[in-house]
Amino acid sequence: MNGIQQAFAWDNGGIWMYLIVVVSVFCLALLIERVYYIFFKFSTNARQLMEAVARNVMQNSLDGAIQVCNAAGSSAVAQVVKAGLGRANKSELEIQNAIEEASLEVLPLVTRFLPALSSLANIATLLGLLGTIIGLIDAFAALEGAAPDERQAKLSAGIAIAMNTTAFGLIVAIPTLSFHVVLSAQAKKIMDDVELYSTKLANLLSAQRVR
Repeated sequence: MNGIQQAFAWDNGGIWMYLIVVVSVFCLALLIERVYYIFFKFSTNARQLMEAVARNVMQNSLDGAIQVCNAAGSSAVAQVVKAGLGRANKSELEIQNAIEEASLEVLPLVTRFLPALSSLANIATLLGLLGTIIGLIDAFAALEGAAPDERQAKLSAGIAIAMNTTAFGLIVAIPTLSFHVVLSAQAKKIMDDVELYSTKLANLLSAQRVR
């Protein structure tokens, strides 16, 4: 516990602590934004949605299928499926083109800022490491010209900068990387669902046309 308290002792970390704080603000902002969009805005129960769409398509009720998509709001799967349904009376090529176009519009929004989160976590770690190196350099440089009774204090000050910046950099980086893993996994699931159920829709519309 004392170690954690020391990690937030700004005076013992020098300017590097403030630089890491700036990075942490960006990390927090992006995490909040991505959690909202990936878990609440773009996610849905894709299987349940597709089952409802399929029932309406099989009953020749395209309007009903579109209403199911509308009810899912801004779900990534719903947006792509709705685009395909909007071309249901067109050729298979036009249906596929509509699905691909919608996918190209939606999927970049799902993965947006995820690489930035990883980069910011690395920057926080590197700032902590740089603070460590600078602190150790200052500590040993101070020993050369310091009086014997001052050496211990100057060495402690340099080591404090080194240890505090390393700790604080890791405190920011580890949760950010952990959330990045979770968000990336959920984003991949959304993209897989889009690919799977858009293909199922294209096959369903093709089969329905034949019938």
